[in-house]
Amino acid sequence: MISKSEGYIKNMELVGYHDLDGIMAFQTQIYKTAEGRYYLYCGSMKGIGFNIVDITDPANPQSIRYINCLDPQEYTYSSTPKLQICDDLMIIAVGNGLPMLHGPYPEGGFKPLGPLMIYSLKDDPENPRLLSSWEPGNSPGVHRFCFNGGRYVHLSCSCPGYEGYIYRILDIIDPASPVEVGRWWMDSQFQNSKTEEERAACSTHFGGVHCVYVLDDKAYISCMEKGFYVVDVSDVTQPKTLGHLEQHPPFSGKCAGARCHTFLPVIGTDFAVGTHEGERFFCQSDEMLSSGAQPLNTIVTIDVSNPADPTMVATFPYPEVPADFPFKNFNFCGLKRQGPFGPHNLHEPMTNKPWIENRIDRVYNCYFHAGMRVYDFSDPYNVKEIAYFIPPNPRKLYYEVEAPGPLLGSAEDCVVDDRGFIFMNTTHDGLYILRCLV
Repeated sequence: MISKSEGYIKNMELVGYHDLDGIMAFQTQIYKTAEGRYYLYCGSMKGIGFNIVDITDPANPQSIRYINCLDPQEYTYSSTPKLQICDDLMIIAVGNGLPMLHGPYPEGGFKPLGPLMIYSLKDDPENPRLLSSWEPGNSPGVHRFCFNGGRYVHLSCSCPGYEGYIYRILDIIDPASPVEVGRWWMDSQFQNSKTEEERAACSTHFGGVHCVYVLDDKAYISCMEKGFYVVDVSDVTQPKTLGHLEQHPPFSGKCAGARCHTFLPVIGTDFAVGTHEGERFFCQSDEMLSSGAQPLNTIVTIDVSNPADPTMVATFPYPEVPADFPFKNFNFCGLKRQGPFGPHNLHEPMTNKPWIENRIDRVYNCYFHAGMRVYDFSDPYNVKEIAYFIPPNPRKLYYEVEAPGPLLGSAEDCVVDDRGFIFMNTTHDGLYILRCLV
Protein backbone atom coordinates (compact mmCIF):
# COMPACT_ATOMS: atom_id res chain seq x y z
CA MET A 1 0.00 0.00 0.00
CA ILE A 2 1.28 3.50 -0.83
CA SER A 3 0.78 6.04 1.93
CA LYS A 4 -1.53 9.00 1.42
CA SER A 5 1.33 11.25 2.51
CA GLU A 6 3.18 10.47 -0.74
CA GLY A 7 0.61 12.38 -2.78
CA TYR A 8 -2.04 15.05 -2.22
CA ILE A 9 -5.61 14.24 -1.33
CA LYS A 10 -8.81 16.14 -0.50
CA ASN A 11 -12.25 14.70 0.34
CA MET A 12 -11.15 11.26 -0.85
CA GLU A 13 -9.64 8.18 0.77
CA LEU A 14 -7.11 5.78 -0.67
CA VAL A 15 -8.71 2.36 -0.34
CA GLY A 16 -6.22 0.14 -2.15
CA TYR A 17 -3.25 0.01 -4.51
CA HIS A 18 -1.65 -2.46 -6.93
CA ASP A 19 1.53 -2.07 -8.97
CA LEU A 20 0.01 -4.20 -11.78
CA ASP A 21 3.16 -6.31 -11.72
CA GLY A 22 5.06 -3.47 -13.36
CA ILE A 23 2.91 -3.48 -16.52
CA MET A 24 1.34 -0.03 -16.61
CA ALA A 25 -2.32 0.21 -17.57
CA PHE A 26 -4.13 2.66 -19.78
CA GLN A 27 -7.88 2.34 -20.42
CA THR A 28 -9.55 0.07 -17.87
CA GLN A 29 -12.94 -1.64 -17.87
CA ILE A 30 -14.94 -3.47 -15.20
CA TYR A 31 -16.75 -6.78 -15.59
CA LYS A 32 -19.15 -8.09 -12.93
CA THR A 33 -20.07 -11.76 -12.95
CA ALA A 34 -23.49 -13.21 -12.14
CA GLU A 35 -21.96 -14.42 -8.85
CA GLY A 36 -21.02 -10.86 -7.91
CA ARG A 37 -17.27 -10.97 -8.52
CA TYR A 38 -15.68 -7.81 -9.93
CA TYR A 39 -12.81 -7.92 -12.40
CA LEU A 40 -10.79 -5.04 -13.81
CA TYR A 41 -9.28 -5.47 -17.28
CA CYS A 42 -6.42 -3.12 -18.05
CA GLY A 43 -5.22 -2.22 -21.52
CA SER A 44 -1.53 -1.39 -21.86
CA MET A 45 0.12 1.66 -23.42
CA LYS A 46 3.39 -0.22 -23.78
CA GLY A 47 2.57 -3.92 -23.79
CA ILE A 48 0.71 -6.01 -26.36
CA GLY A 49 -1.82 -7.48 -23.95
CA PHE A 50 -3.98 -6.86 -20.88
CA ASN A 51 -3.95 -7.29 -17.10
CA ILE A 52 -6.79 -9.02 -15.24
CA VAL A 53 -7.23 -7.93 -11.61
CA ASP A 54 -9.84 -9.26 -9.17
CA ILE A 55 -11.26 -6.13 -7.47
CA THR A 56 -14.08 -7.83 -5.54
CA ASP A 57 -12.34 -6.57 -2.40
CA PRO A 58 -11.15 -3.07 -3.39
CA ALA A 59 -8.82 -2.89 -0.40
CA ASN A 60 -7.05 -6.06 -1.48
CA PRO A 61 -6.91 -6.24 -5.31
CA GLN A 62 -5.53 -9.52 -6.61
CA SER A 63 -3.58 -9.83 -9.86
CA ILE A 64 -4.89 -12.80 -11.84
CA ARG A 65 -2.69 -12.73 -14.92
CA TYR A 66 -1.31 -10.75 -17.82
CA ILE A 67 -2.18 -12.08 -21.28
CA ASN A 68 -0.46 -11.15 -24.52
CA CYS A 69 -2.88 -10.68 -27.41
CA LEU A 70 -0.16 -11.16 -30.01
CA ASP A 71 3.52 -12.08 -30.15
CA PRO A 72 5.42 -9.15 -28.56
CA GLN A 73 8.53 -10.07 -30.53
CA GLU A 74 6.65 -9.60 -33.80
CA TYR A 75 4.59 -6.57 -32.76
CA THR A 76 7.49 -4.66 -31.26
CA TYR A 77 6.01 -1.18 -31.70
CA SER A 78 2.37 -2.04 -31.04
CA SER A 79 0.38 -1.63 -27.84
CA THR A 80 -3.11 -2.35 -26.54
CA PRO A 81 -4.17 0.87 -24.77
CA LYS A 82 -7.95 0.78 -25.39
CA LEU A 83 -10.57 -1.80 -24.50
CA GLN A 84 -14.33 -2.02 -23.91
CA ILE A 85 -16.50 -4.62 -22.12
CA CYS A 86 -20.23 -5.32 -22.44
CA ASP A 87 -22.54 -8.31 -23.10
CA ASP A 88 -19.86 -10.73 -21.84
CA LEU A 89 -17.52 -9.54 -24.61
CA MET A 90 -14.20 -7.78 -24.27
CA ILE A 91 -12.99 -5.84 -27.31
CA ILE A 92 -9.41 -4.61 -27.41
CA ALA A 93 -7.57 -2.55 -30.00
CA VAL A 94 -3.99 -3.26 -31.02
CA GLY A 95 -2.55 0.04 -32.17
CA ASN A 96 0.78 1.70 -32.80
CA GLY A 97 2.81 3.39 -30.11
CA LEU A 98 3.37 7.06 -29.33
CA PRO A 99 6.86 8.45 -30.02
CA MET A 100 6.79 10.46 -26.78
CA LEU A 101 6.44 7.21 -24.80
CA HIS A 102 7.92 4.55 -27.06
CA GLY A 103 10.65 6.44 -28.87
CA PRO A 104 10.86 7.40 -32.58
CA TYR A 105 8.77 5.62 -35.18
CA PRO A 106 10.57 2.61 -36.66
CA GLU A 107 12.31 3.08 -39.98
CA GLY A 108 9.95 2.27 -42.83
CA GLY A 109 6.80 2.92 -40.80
CA PHE A 110 4.63 0.69 -38.63
CA LYS A 111 5.25 -3.05 -39.05
CA PRO A 112 3.06 -4.95 -38.65
CA LEU A 113 -0.35 -3.36 -38.14
CA GLY A 114 -2.44 -4.70 -35.27
CA PRO A 115 -6.12 -5.72 -35.38
CA LEU A 116 -9.21 -5.19 -33.25
CA MET A 117 -9.68 -8.37 -31.20
CA ILE A 118 -12.90 -9.75 -29.68
CA TYR A 119 -12.85 -12.05 -26.64
CA SER A 120 -15.60 -13.85 -24.71
CA LEU A 121 -15.60 -13.52 -20.91
CA LYS A 122 -18.77 -15.54 -20.36
CA ASP A 123 -17.36 -18.99 -19.59
CA ASP A 124 -14.23 -18.00 -17.70
CA PRO A 125 -13.49 -14.31 -17.07
CA GLU A 126 -10.01 -15.20 -15.83
CA ASN A 127 -9.20 -16.90 -19.13
CA PRO A 128 -10.86 -14.89 -21.94
CA ARG A 129 -11.47 -16.84 -25.16
CA LEU A 130 -10.52 -15.19 -28.45
CA LEU A 131 -13.45 -15.18 -30.89
CA SER A 132 -12.14 -13.12 -33.80
CA SER A 133 -10.00 -10.25 -34.99
CA TRP A 134 -10.69 -7.51 -37.52
CA GLU A 135 -8.07 -5.74 -39.61
CA PRO A 136 -8.58 -1.98 -40.21
CA GLY A 137 -6.57 -2.04 -43.44
CA ASN A 138 -3.81 0.51 -42.77
CA SER A 139 -1.81 2.23 -40.02
CA PRO A 140 -2.16 3.34 -37.33
CA GLY A 141 -5.33 1.21 -36.86
CA VAL A 142 -8.03 1.61 -34.22
CA HIS A 143 -7.57 4.42 -31.69
CA ARG A 144 -10.57 4.76 -29.35
CA PHE A 145 -13.99 3.14 -29.64
CA CYS A 146 -17.40 2.77 -28.00
CA PHE A 147 -19.14 -0.54 -27.26
CA ASN A 148 -22.34 -0.35 -25.25
CA GLY A 149 -23.43 -3.89 -26.01
CA GLY A 150 -25.73 -5.00 -28.77
CA ARG A 151 -24.90 -5.27 -32.41
CA TYR A 152 -22.49 -2.43 -33.18
CA VAL A 153 -19.01 -1.25 -32.24
CA HIS A 154 -18.25 2.40 -33.02
CA LEU A 155 -14.61 3.05 -33.93
CA SER A 156 -12.18 5.92 -34.28
CA CYS A 157 -10.06 4.21 -36.88
CA SER A 158 -7.72 4.70 -39.82
CA CYS A 159 -9.03 3.63 -43.22
CA PRO A 160 -7.43 3.29 -46.67
CA GLY A 161 -8.20 6.36 -48.78
CA TYR A 162 -8.63 8.74 -45.83
CA GLU A 163 -6.38 11.06 -43.84
CA GLY A 164 -6.25 10.47 -40.09
CA TYR A 165 -8.88 8.56 -38.12
CA ILE A 166 -12.46 8.39 -39.37
CA TYR A 167 -15.63 6.95 -37.76
CA ARG A 168 -16.25 3.32 -38.76
CA ILE A 169 -19.13 1.10 -37.58
CA LEU A 170 -18.72 -2.67 -37.13
CA ASP A 171 -21.61 -5.12 -37.00
CA ILE A 172 -20.78 -7.91 -34.52
CA ILE A 173 -24.12 -9.72 -34.52
CA ASP A 174 -21.78 -12.66 -35.05
CA PRO A 175 -18.77 -11.79 -32.87
CA ALA A 176 -16.74 -14.40 -34.74
CA SER A 177 -17.23 -12.49 -38.01
CA PRO A 178 -17.28 -8.68 -37.57
CA VAL A 179 -18.28 -6.71 -40.68
CA GLU A 180 -18.04 -2.98 -41.38
CA VAL A 181 -21.46 -1.56 -42.23
CA GLY A 182 -21.02 2.23 -42.14
CA ARG A 183 -18.56 5.10 -41.93
CA TRP A 184 -18.46 8.88 -41.46
CA TRP A 185 -15.68 11.37 -42.10
CA MET A 186 -14.97 15.06 -42.48
CA ASP A 187 -14.75 16.21 -46.10
CA SER A 188 -11.11 17.19 -45.66
CA GLN A 189 -10.21 13.59 -44.84
CA PHE A 190 -11.29 11.97 -48.11
CA GLN A 191 -8.17 11.69 -50.24
CA ASN A 192 -9.92 11.17 -53.57
CA SER A 193 -11.63 14.55 -53.25
CA LYS A 194 -8.26 16.34 -53.31
CA THR A 195 -5.73 17.28 -55.92
CA GLU A 196 -2.25 15.81 -55.61
CA GLU A 197 -1.09 19.10 -54.10
CA GLU A 198 -3.89 19.07 -51.52
CA ARG A 199 -3.12 15.47 -50.60
CA ALA A 200 0.51 16.38 -50.05
CA ALA A 201 -0.55 19.27 -47.83
CA CYS A 202 -2.64 16.87 -45.76
CA SER A 203 0.27 14.53 -45.08
CA THR A 204 0.54 16.13 -41.64
CA HIS A 205 -3.25 16.08 -41.05
CA PHE A 206 -3.68 15.97 -37.29
CA GLY A 207 -5.74 13.07 -36.17
CA GLY A 208 -9.31 13.41 -37.40
CA VAL A 209 -11.91 11.54 -35.29
CA HIS A 210 -10.68 10.93 -31.74
CA CYS A 211 -13.62 9.61 -29.70
CA VAL A 212 -17.14 8.39 -30.51
CA TYR A 213 -19.96 7.83 -28.02
CA VAL A 214 -23.41 6.68 -29.11
CA LEU A 215 -26.64 7.35 -27.23
CA ASP A 216 -30.21 7.15 -28.55
CA ASP A 217 -29.21 6.80 -32.23
CA LYS A 218 -26.86 9.78 -32.05
CA ALA A 219 -23.09 9.64 -32.22
CA TYR A 220 -21.20 12.30 -30.27
CA ILE A 221 -17.90 12.67 -32.11
CA SER A 222 -14.84 14.65 -31.08
CA CYS A 223 -12.62 15.57 -34.01
CA MET A 224 -9.16 16.49 -32.79
CA GLU A 225 -8.72 19.74 -34.69
CA LYS A 226 -12.30 20.41 -35.83
CA GLY A 227 -14.47 20.39 -32.73
CA PHE A 228 -17.51 18.36 -31.71
CA TYR A 229 -20.09 16.80 -34.04
CA VAL A 230 -23.52 15.27 -33.42
CA VAL A 231 -24.28 12.61 -36.04
CA ASP A 232 -27.52 10.72 -36.71
CA VAL A 233 -26.84 6.96 -36.75
CA SER A 234 -30.42 5.72 -36.76
CA ASP A 235 -29.37 4.16 -40.07
CA VAL A 236 -25.85 2.92 -39.36
CA THR A 237 -25.19 2.46 -43.06
CA GLN A 238 -25.68 6.18 -43.72
CA PRO A 239 -24.57 8.38 -40.79
CA LYS A 240 -25.69 12.00 -41.24
CA THR A 241 -24.26 15.12 -39.62
CA LEU A 242 -26.78 16.98 -37.46
CA GLY A 243 -24.69 19.68 -35.79
CA HIS A 244 -21.16 20.95 -35.22
CA LEU A 245 -19.45 23.00 -32.49
CA GLU A 246 -16.02 24.43 -33.37
CA GLN A 247 -13.51 24.46 -30.48
CA HIS A 248 -10.05 24.90 -31.97
CA PRO A 249 -9.14 27.70 -32.02
CA PRO A 250 -9.25 29.18 -29.41
CA PHE A 251 -8.88 26.09 -27.21
CA SER A 252 -5.90 23.75 -27.24
CA GLY A 253 -3.19 23.47 -29.88
CA LYS A 254 0.59 23.83 -30.00
CA CYS A 255 2.11 21.22 -27.65
CA ALA A 256 -1.17 19.74 -26.38
CA GLY A 257 -2.61 16.33 -27.22
CA ALA A 258 -5.95 15.85 -28.99
CA ARG A 259 -7.35 19.38 -29.45
CA CYS A 260 -10.85 18.00 -28.94
CA HIS A 261 -10.45 14.79 -26.97
CA THR A 262 -13.87 13.70 -25.70
CA PHE A 263 -17.53 14.58 -26.34
CA LEU A 264 -19.45 12.59 -23.73
CA PRO A 265 -23.25 12.83 -23.41
CA VAL A 266 -24.48 12.89 -19.81
CA ILE A 267 -27.14 10.18 -19.78
CA GLY A 268 -30.59 11.43 -18.79
CA THR A 269 -29.84 15.11 -19.42
CA ASP A 270 -29.66 17.60 -22.29
CA PHE A 271 -25.94 18.13 -21.67
CA ALA A 272 -22.62 16.69 -22.69
CA VAL A 273 -19.10 17.13 -21.37
CA GLY A 274 -16.31 18.10 -23.77
CA THR A 275 -12.59 18.02 -23.11
CA HIS A 276 -9.48 19.52 -24.71
CA GLU A 277 -6.52 17.29 -23.92
CA GLY A 278 -3.41 18.59 -22.20
CA GLU A 279 -0.14 16.70 -22.34
CA ARG A 280 2.41 15.01 -20.08
CA PHE A 281 5.07 17.49 -18.96
CA PHE A 282 7.88 14.94 -18.87
CA CYS A 283 7.63 14.84 -22.70
CA GLN A 284 8.20 18.60 -23.02
CA SER A 285 11.59 20.16 -23.76
CA ASP A 286 12.31 23.87 -23.60
CA GLU A 287 12.79 23.82 -27.36
CA MET A 288 9.35 22.28 -27.90
CA LEU A 289 7.76 25.00 -25.79
CA SER A 290 9.55 27.87 -27.54
CA SER A 291 6.46 28.72 -29.63
CA GLY A 292 5.21 30.88 -26.76
CA ALA A 293 2.06 30.80 -24.66
CA GLN A 294 0.07 27.56 -24.74
CA PRO A 295 -3.68 27.79 -25.44
CA LEU A 296 -6.17 26.88 -22.73
CA ASN A 297 -7.05 23.19 -22.38
CA THR A 298 -10.12 22.66 -20.22
CA ILE A 299 -13.40 20.81 -19.65
CA VAL A 300 -16.61 22.39 -20.92
CA THR A 301 -20.38 21.91 -20.57
CA ILE A 302 -22.24 21.62 -23.88
CA ASP A 303 -26.01 21.96 -24.30
CA VAL A 304 -27.12 19.28 -26.80
CA SER A 305 -30.87 19.71 -26.41
CA ASN A 306 -30.95 20.77 -30.06
CA PRO A 307 -28.62 18.31 -31.89
CA ALA A 308 -28.41 20.74 -34.82
CA ASP A 309 -27.01 23.44 -32.54
CA PRO A 310 -24.67 22.05 -29.84
CA THR A 311 -23.69 25.03 -27.71
CA MET A 312 -20.93 25.48 -25.14
CA VAL A 313 -22.54 27.02 -22.04
CA ALA A 314 -19.92 26.72 -19.27
CA THR A 315 -16.35 25.79 -18.36
CA PHE A 316 -15.20 23.68 -15.44
CA PRO A 317 -13.07 25.37 -12.75
CA TYR A 318 -9.27 25.33 -12.73
CA PRO A 319 -8.06 22.41 -10.57
CA GLU A 320 -7.41 23.45 -6.98
CA VAL A 321 -3.70 23.68 -6.15
CA PRO A 322 -2.90 22.10 -2.74
CA ALA A 323 -1.67 24.56 -0.13
CA ASP A 324 1.68 22.76 0.25
CA PHE A 325 2.16 22.03 -3.46
CA PRO A 326 5.71 22.93 -4.61
CA PHE A 327 4.48 25.00 -7.57
CA LYS A 328 2.22 28.04 -7.76
CA ASN A 329 -0.01 26.44 -10.41
CA PHE A 330 -0.16 23.49 -12.80
CA ASN A 331 0.64 25.46 -15.97
CA PHE A 332 4.36 25.71 -15.20
CA CYS A 333 4.76 22.92 -12.65
CA GLY A 334 8.52 22.43 -13.00
CA LEU A 335 8.95 23.69 -16.56
CA LYS A 336 10.90 26.82 -17.50
CA ARG A 337 8.01 27.88 -19.75
CA GLN A 338 4.26 27.41 -19.64
CA GLY A 339 3.37 23.85 -20.60
CA PRO A 340 0.28 22.36 -22.26
CA PHE A 341 -1.56 21.71 -19.00
CA GLY A 342 -5.04 20.23 -19.27
CA PRO A 343 -7.39 17.29 -18.74
CA HIS A 344 -7.24 13.74 -20.02
CA ASN A 345 -9.68 10.84 -19.69
CA LEU A 346 -13.18 10.93 -18.20
CA HIS A 347 -15.14 8.19 -16.45
CA GLU A 348 -17.55 7.04 -19.18
CA PRO A 349 -20.99 5.85 -18.04
CA MET A 350 -23.01 3.82 -20.56
CA THR A 351 -26.60 2.60 -20.46
CA ASN A 352 -25.87 -1.15 -20.74
CA LYS A 353 -23.08 -1.35 -18.14
CA PRO A 354 -24.92 -1.46 -14.79
CA TRP A 355 -21.72 -2.36 -12.90
CA ILE A 356 -20.30 1.12 -13.45
CA GLU A 357 -21.55 4.29 -11.79
CA ASN A 358 -23.97 6.45 -13.77
CA ARG A 359 -24.78 9.65 -11.87
CA ILE A 360 -25.99 12.76 -13.65
CA ASP A 361 -24.52 14.91 -10.86
CA ARG A 362 -20.91 13.63 -10.97
CA VAL A 363 -18.04 13.94 -13.43
CA TYR A 364 -14.66 12.28 -12.90
CA ASN A 365 -11.54 13.27 -14.80
CA CYS A 366 -7.88 12.22 -14.80
CA TYR A 367 -6.27 15.62 -15.18
CA PHE A 368 -2.72 14.44 -15.92
CA HIS A 369 -0.41 16.14 -13.35
CA ALA A 370 -3.35 17.62 -11.42
CA GLY A 371 -4.41 14.06 -10.65
CA MET A 372 -7.89 12.61 -10.18
CA ARG A 373 -10.55 15.34 -10.06
CA VAL A 374 -14.17 14.89 -8.98
CA TYR A 375 -16.85 17.45 -9.91
CA ASP A 376 -20.38 18.22 -8.74
CA PHE A 377 -22.34 18.48 -12.01
CA SER A 378 -25.77 18.99 -10.42
CA ASP A 379 -25.77 22.48 -11.96
CA PRO A 380 -24.13 22.12 -15.40
CA TYR A 381 -23.72 25.91 -15.62
CA ASN A 382 -21.90 26.16 -12.29
CA VAL A 383 -19.78 23.06 -11.94
CA LYS A 384 -17.85 22.73 -8.68
CA GLU A 385 -14.75 20.69 -7.90
CA ILE A 386 -15.34 18.67 -4.72
CA ALA A 387 -12.40 16.27 -4.37
CA TYR A 388 -9.00 15.35 -5.76
CA PHE A 389 -6.09 12.93 -5.49
CA ILE A 390 -2.66 13.71 -6.97
CA PRO A 391 -0.44 10.61 -7.11
CA PRO A 392 3.20 10.70 -5.97
CA ASN A 393 5.92 11.63 -8.45
CA PRO A 394 7.89 8.81 -10.07
CA ARG A 395 11.58 8.23 -9.40
CA LYS A 396 12.03 7.18 -13.02
CA LEU A 397 9.89 6.79 -16.13
CA TYR A 398 8.29 3.48 -16.96
CA TYR A 399 9.00 4.22 -20.62
CA GLU A 400 12.52 3.95 -22.01
CA VAL A 401 12.63 7.41 -23.57
CA GLU A 402 14.40 10.63 -22.74
CA ALA A 403 12.49 12.82 -20.28
CA PRO A 404 13.42 16.45 -20.96
CA GLY A 405 10.70 17.70 -18.63
CA PRO A 406 10.07 17.16 -14.89
CA LEU A 407 9.12 13.73 -13.55
CA LEU A 408 5.60 14.33 -12.24
CA GLY A 409 2.86 11.95 -11.19
CA SER A 410 0.32 11.62 -14.00
CA ALA A 411 -3.26 10.35 -13.74
CA GLU A 412 -4.21 8.64 -17.01
CA ASP A 413 -7.56 6.84 -16.94
CA CYS A 414 -10.38 6.02 -14.52
CA VAL A 415 -13.53 3.98 -14.13
CA VAL A 416 -16.01 4.07 -11.22
CA ASP A 417 -18.00 1.00 -10.21
CA ASP A 418 -21.58 0.73 -8.90
CA ARG A 419 -20.24 0.63 -5.33
CA GLY A 420 -18.62 4.06 -5.73
CA PHE A 421 -15.01 2.86 -5.89
CA ILE A 422 -12.78 4.81 -8.28
CA PHE A 423 -10.10 2.86 -10.14
CA MET A 424 -7.43 5.27 -11.39
CA ASN A 425 -4.22 4.31 -13.15
CA THR A 426 -1.09 6.34 -13.75
CA THR A 427 1.68 6.61 -16.32
CA HIS A 428 4.29 5.40 -13.90
CA ASP A 429 3.34 3.34 -10.86
CA GLY A 430 0.15 1.33 -11.15
CA LEU A 431 -3.46 1.31 -9.97
CA TYR A 432 -4.98 3.43 -7.18
CA ILE A 433 -8.38 2.56 -5.71
CA LEU A 434 -10.14 5.57 -4.22
CA ARG A 435 -13.46 6.58 -2.75
CA CYS A 436 -14.98 10.05 -2.66
CA LEU A 437 -16.04 11.15 0.83
CA VAL A 438 -18.53 13.87 -0.21
